[in-house]
Amino acid sequence: MPFVKRDVPARSSTDPPPDDSVASHIAALSRPDPEARWSAARAVGGHADAVPALAAALEAEQVPRVREAIITALVRTGGEGSVRALLPWLRSQDAGRRAAAVEALQSLPNAILPFMVSLLGDADSDVRIMAAELARNMPAADASRVLCALLEREQHANVCAAAIEVLAEVGTRDAVPTLAACAERFAGTPFLPFAAATAIARISDAEG
Repeated sequence: MPFVKRDVPARSSTDPPPDDSVASHIAALSRPDPEARWSAARAVGGHADAVPALAAALEAEQVPRVREAIITALVRTGGEGSVRALLPWLRSQDAGRRAAAVEALQSLPNAILPFMVSLLGDADSDVRIMAAELARNMPAADASRVLCALLEREQHANVCAAAIEVLAEVGTRDAVPTLAACAERFAGTPFLPFAAATAIARISDAEG
């Protein structure tokens, strides 16, 4: 799914719209014709005023191509409103929708940051695993901070493994003591100490 891989500042509501009014495109998001909805979603990407309508359209949309256009529009717009529109998909029973949400939210590392404490503390371990993955594109210091906070309290081995995998790629030296402590705490789970040791070695090599 061709999402934009960075936060893009939302276009100000005071900026002049393109050829047609933004309001007309927003209205077209609920038209019966899928092609019209697809075109409308492509047209309103980057307009913060369109986020509520995009969120509602995403919840109702059944045509995959149109859903992709809506998600891309939300990513182009960025901001907390777009994040809120995408978060429910992390709980979808559809694996494809969950994967799409993770990919899209990874494209919004600054906007997702305020939600990470809640996501990493979610009662559902699958949500915590996906939340760990969301840290992959964050600045290294932010990713290390939120994932270390998770590892210090997490009791689920698979959640820890997900966090360690991300830290192995983006972690800073500050993560090393937490990784070592996690390896000791899960000494009876062989794959976790090995993963932690690998992450520590990569971090040490990268910052050495």
